[in-house]
Amino acid sequence: MNDNTMSIPHLIMNASVVVQLVMLLLMVGSILSWVVIFQRSIALRRAKQEYNQFEESFWSGVDLNELYREIPADDPRHGAEHMFQSGFREFNRLMPKTRNADTVLEGVQRSMRVAWSREEDRLTQHLVFLATVASASPYIGLFGTVWGIMGSFQSLSMTQQATLATVAPWIAEALIATAMGLFAAIPAVIFYNRLSNNASRLLGKYEDFAEEFHAILHRNLQGRDGKPSAS
Repeated sequence: MNDNTMSIPHLIMNASVVVQLVMLLLMVGSILSWVVIFQRSIALRRAKQEYNQFEESFWSGVDLNELYREIPADDPRHGAEHMFQSGFREFNRLMPKTRNADTVLEGVQRSMRVAWSREEDRLTQHLVFLATVASASPYIGLFGTVWGIMGSFQSLSMTQQATLATVAPWIAEALIATAMGLFAAIPAVIFYNRLSNNASRLLGKYEDFAEEFHAILHRNLQGRDGKPSAS
């Protein structure tokens, strides 16, 4: 047995078809999970920056009617800005129709709840895939391991003398399948937890903003000044 026959590329190329399929599946899953990791990390970082920028504008004391007019109607926004746009649009729609403050506030709250739900879907997009890779990859790798161990026993049964050279390739490819399963699963589970936590924290900030905005509209409706501001 020379070093070349026990090298990882040689073992992969000469593994059984089943183990090769397992390795291919794990490799594809690992590559796609890294794509999701980078995509979601960038998206969440951008969403946090957009929230901080809008929060600064919102609490600057600007008139909310003016702030709303600065947002193009045909330009869909994200995050807290989306919730503000949805809530204030509903506020402007209901105000001419009813002077009942509770009716107006319920409509605003309902509109912002729908916007929050859409933001939740946007921020957690593809995270389920990471969870799937994290949970399934070790078992897929284990299947390849079991298949390799079965191959080693079959190889032993067909020889009169058991030697390390007989079973080593089968054991080696089995261990490679296990390693590839862990290689796919470990980053997926780490970044799933991290990205889920970041998304949850950001959604919590959106929810806090919605409550504060609702309170501002409530105060303005009580005062009936007709010019709501964030002060």
